[in-house]
This record gives sequence, C-alpha cells and structure tokens, in this order.
Amino acid sequence: MCGSAAAERPLLFLDVDGPLIPFGSPHPPPPTAPPDHGNPLLARLDPTLGARLLALGCSLVWATTWMEEANEVVAPRLGLPRLPVPDLPEADGPGPRGLHWKTRPLVEWADDRPFVWVDDEIGAVDRQWVTAAHPGPALLHRVDPARGLQDADFRALGDWLAALDHPS
Repeated sequence: MCGSAAAERPLLFLDVDGPLIPFGSPHPPPPTAPPDHGNPLLARLDPTLGARLLALGCSLVWATTWMEEANEVVAPRLGLPRLPVPDLPEADGPGPRGLHWKTRPLVEWADDRPFVWVDDEIGAVDRQWVTAAHPGPALLHRVDPARGLQDADFRALGDWLAALDHPS
C-alpha cells in the first residue's frame, strides 16, 4: 500500500495502552499465555495484530509511555521487530489548550513525512494543530480503548494509505 522504499513509507506512530491492550477485554488470558512481566493486561494483546500492522507497509514507530519496554515486552508478543522509540516528554497531562503531550514531538519526529498516529487519546485540538503545523499528509486515528484495534480501524488505515498511493 505504501511506497516501496523504506525512506518513503509513511510512518505509523503506535500507542500501546488502549489500541493494542484494550481496557474492556472480556476474554480471560489463554492458558498458554506468556509471562505477564507483572502486568496482567498483557494477556489482552491479540498476537495477530503484529502481522496486520506490518501488512500496512508503513514504518512502525512506538508512541507510548512504554518507551523502550515496548520493544522488550510488547513487540515479541506481536511478532514485531524492534521499533524506533521517539524521545517523548513525560506524560504530564494535556498541553496548552488541550493539546496532547505527544502531538508536538510526533510531528517533529515525522518531519515532512506522511504519518498515521493510532492512539486512544487523540482529540479535536490535536487534529487542528497537526493540520496547521505538519506540511505532509497525516491521519490521527482514535481507537476505542475499550475494544482496541478492530477490523474497522484497519480498513480506515488501509483506505487512507491507499489514497496516498493513488490520489484522486
């Protein structure tokens, strides 16, 4: 879906809590679940999500308070390689006028590249700020934290990425 050269591929900034680890999962952990590293919510990770994310053809980048721990604990459970981890500021609540604390650093990290940001805390202020501050295409995709990434989310991401390759 995305361009062929890795440097040209859009970025996909990925949050963990909410999109990958849903908060409302009614399913108990499978009996063969890997050790939870002290976090019982890790059992809620759907191991099929990694292949689905890789199939989007983007350059995946962590955008999470898990920071490097996402590579150590989450990535192996999803079958993902080590991903870049941008230097994000401490999560200290909304920024000026409701701007999410991740918004500015992710736009700076993306530079002019097209990007998708998948998170459960994206709001209208973030969308407005990115539209004004980022010269390239960007999709800020909010995921329902109770359900995590679903088929409809992957369709929306795929449709947006396909439109990048084939603008009308």
